[in-house]
Amino acid sequence: MSEKEALGDTTLNGDKAKPDSENNVKQEAGDSEKPPGDQCEFGGHEGQRPTRLYKRRWLIVLLFSSYSLCNSFQWIQYGIINNIFMNFYNVDAFTIDWMSMIYMLTYIPFIFPVTWLLDKKGLRVIALVATALNCAGTWIKVASVRPNLFAVTFLGQFCCSFAQVFILGMPSRIASVWFGSGEVSTACSIGVFGNQLGIAIGFLVPPILVPNVEDMDELASHIKVMFYMTAGVATLLFILVVFVFQERPELPPTQAQATARLIPPEQYSYTASILRLLRNKPFILLIITYGLNVGCFYAVGTLLNRMIIVHYPGEEVNAGRIGLTIVIAGMVGSLICGIWLDKTKTYKQTTLAVYFMSLVGMIVYAATLNLGHLWVVFITAGALGFFMTGYLPLGFEFAVELTYPESEGTSSGLLNCSAQVFGIIFTICQGKIIDGFGTLAGNIFLCVFLLIGTIMTGLIKSDLRRQNANMLAKAAAERQMSGQDYGATTLISTPQTPPSQA
Repeated sequence: MSEKEALGDTTLNGDKAKPDSENNVKQEAGDSEKPPGDQCEFGGHEGQRPTRLYKRRWLIVLLFSSYSLCNSFQWIQYGIINNIFMNFYNVDAFTIDWMSMIYMLTYIPFIFPVTWLLDKKGLRVIALVATALNCAGTWIKVASVRPNLFAVTFLGQFCCSFAQVFILGMPSRIASVWFGSGEVSTACSIGVFGNQLGIAIGFLVPPILVPNVEDMDELASHIKVMFYMTAGVATLLFILVVFVFQERPELPPTQAQATARLIPPEQYSYTASILRLLRNKPFILLIITYGLNVGCFYAVGTLLNRMIIVHYPGEEVNAGRIGLTIVIAGMVGSLICGIWLDKTKTYKQTTLAVYFMSLVGMIVYAATLNLGHLWVVFITAGALGFFMTGYLPLGFEFAVELTYPESEGTSSGLLNCSAQVFGIIFTICQGKIIDGFGTLAGNIFLCVFLLIGTIMTGLIKSDLRRQNANMLAKAAAERQMSGQDYGATTLISTPQTPPSQA
């Protein structure tokens, strides 16, 4: 396939870099950069395909991170003031728990058609649908601020949960499509960062905006302010995605991505891809271990208000601050882990170490929750969040390495599907255990599964296929440039006449 054919379906919104007559690329000032280690072009020679890094990649990942933030904020906005919404809508605690769990339940049946749509229509269509659904859900909630309209607010939350299906699996796909091999893990961490920051704000802001007051009219006005603010932000982000979000760069960022682009769409089978992934034993182990870890995080986040109020009555605001501490620490952990992976490529070792420390953090948190000192809970919750939430981008990037050249959206979707299944199971079970036996027993329940996940992570074989593909392409290019072996690039292209004989 020629370069023109490979790039024929590229969508650009203003910053094109066009190939010239000798298969090189004219670099526009201030628009694109040479990716270290990935840039290698030859006049009239297609052995090593041209690659570019565009500055717009940072705008794309930050815009994605922003609308992911807006969506994830709403996941926990009911649960963190569980007792207040129970009073306003006159429902029980388990019903309000479902306002968080609906995010998990919706994901499970819809992830496979959404992943298929991502592969067929691309990033831009998925981004438009995600922000449109999220925007619609926020405005439905604005219309639900009356004690007899719980069904309406649940409908709004369902729309937002449906939007999440179009968001959660995107970070690794955006990183692969837009970023160089030396920065994909950092880019993925930034994508996950938005989701985590949204959860952090969801822990912090609702207890401040919606105080626990007895007057129903005053309480309704506080809830309406929160819903209007969310709707305004969601609407702005939808408009920005319409006018700014771009499908992909004209030229790929890496040789691995260039090779992936050459696969004709008619040769790609979504069903066959799923079956190949399900036969990949290391990836199956990762699906289970990722689900166990992230499912524990979902349970802790959903039930945090109930756990704190049991031991520290009247501390709704501090419960939110503890949730904020968990997620902020996790954001720091995510960024550090992403940068570490880009520098060292030690995927399995890092994943195993972070998983083990998540177990240690959960044990310490469980043991100190009932000591009667909130400052201790802040510290132990922060340590737990640093590792448990910091694990999220590690799982995404390790999955892409184990499954290359399969679609990043498909592998991420399977990971997140596992997380939602375990999240629902753990949330329901831990909630029942807390009601019957107390918070310590509920947290020990989670510790057992984190121990199982740690052991299983140690059994995952580290088969870094994407890194191997990039290393083979670079080695072939170096041999070709030195003139020692012009046939070395046959692994990635058809044989070419050496420049000296052209």
